[in-house]
Amino acid sequence: MNIVEVSTGKVYPIDILALEKADYKRLSKSRYFFDWKEEEKSETYKLVQKGQNDILGLVSIERITSEWRIHIRLLTVSKENKGSEKVFEKIAGNLIAYVSKEAVKEFGELACVSLLSKSSIVEHYITKYKMNKTGKTLSLEMPEIIEIINTYDHEK
Repeated sequence: MNIVEVSTGKVYPIDILALEKADYKRLSKSRYFFDWKEEEKSETYKLVQKGQNDILGLVSIERITSEWRIHIRLLTVSKENKGSEKVFEKIAGNLIAYVSKEAVKEFGELACVSLLSKSSIVEHYITKYKMNKTGKTLSLEMPEIIEIINTYDHEK
């Protein structure tokens, strides 16, 4: 998996790792848009450049085994990686692909990934990540899960 520096097109490998207790001290609401300390009891992951410590994106999830799905509780990129002036692209897509891989590992062909999006970016999720409206939530199921994994989980 990798991210791309927008200004140069240079590709950087990434790691997606479990968020450690010490990481919460570095997560300000001004840079990451949410109070991530509220997610301390949730399963939370960080995206970093391989060999670096700077957290570029975060996702917290809830595994809902009775429904064969993983629900994305929160997903964000750091402030400098949001919008038209972002430094790196593919951060959110990589996090969604990571969650999708986890769902496939756990639930196989029945896997589903869901999230409840702010209304202002629903169309972005539908267009960019091929999510489907499912009531109040958006979701990925087969074959879109495989498509998102294939799009983001490869080395270019």
